Amino acid sequence: WFYQNTLFDLAAEWHRYGGELLLIDEVHKYENWSRELKLIYDGHPGLKVIFTSSSALDLYRGESDLSRRLFTQNLHGLSFREYLSLMHGLEFEKVDLDDLVKHPRKLAEAVLSETKPLPLFKKYIRQGYFPFVKDVPAPNLDSRHLQILNTIMESDLAFIQDYSAANIHKVKKLLGVIAASAPFEPNISNIARKLNLGRDTVNQYLKHLHDAHILTLVYKPSKGISHLQKPDKIHFENPVFAYSLQNEPNPGTIRETFFMNQLRNAGHKVSLPPKGDFLIDEKWIFEVGGKNKTSSQVKNESHALLALDEIEVGVGKNIPLWLFGFLY
Repeated sequence: WFYQNTLFDLAAEWHRYGGELLLIDEVHKYENWSRELKLIYDGHPGLKVIFTSSSALDLYRGESDLSRRLFTQNLHGLSFREYLSLMHGLEFEKVDLDDLVKHPRKLAEAVLSETKPLPLFKKYIRQGYFPFVKDVPAPNLDSRHLQILNTIMESDLAFIQDYSAANIHKVKKLLGVIAASAPFEPNISNIARKLNLGRDTVNQYLKHLHDAHILTLVYKPSKGISHLQKPDKIHFENPVFAYSLQNEPNPGTIRETFFMNQLRNAGHKVSLPPKGDFLIDEKWIFEVGGKNKTSSQVKNESHALLALDEIEVGVGKNIPLWLFGFLY
């Protein structure tokens, strides 16, 4: 039908027959999608349109100005709190970061009165980020996560960034280099030599993988981050991707990836401080580690805290890592 008709034609016919709502999935696979949506919006103001697209697509970069017409919602993966609701019927209110910092014991005890969070947290970290965890058997989850990665690289980026098969092959090789060493402070020149690419091309590919929510690029606090600026550190966007691409990912890497993922998804600004692992909202410094981690690296920082794995309740500046999964 679409070989001879446009998306606007479909919307016009639907509207003539009394249609009030038009749902469009994966709009980025339709040529001139932004222009057609603008025509639909202006030509049929009574028609409500809901559309989905890959996270790799910058919705505000379309050739027609949609910014004044769009209400957008980013669909993040499940928080630990949402996972507990979906998989175990445990309902908890989301918490504010300031409350979490001030009253970690009170918040942790409220959860402990309902369940033992540590074993459930281990399962969540390994396989619980996407909602299909409820329906896909556990042995098949890694392959499902790999399917997501392949779809983003082979389909979404092919449409959105006009990647050729050769581009996709190089991006996969880049992801393999990162998987072998993430998180790491990237040497762009070395990566470029390994892949026979230019430095700017490597930075561009990294930015695309960040936009597509496969990687998270972390920077030191600065203004005006360019799409060709070297990131100071690279993580996978979420822990399940790390498990899918590595047999035994480093536990410290997984903890940092979870912490950063939950904070960013909750809308907080995450950057790298001179001391400590993460600077949150340019206010709080966090060290992330196991239960025996000490504050020696940040002992002179007044706003420094520890996010510690494998503890149920924190003491002093020690906050259970799993509790950061209740921020959204």
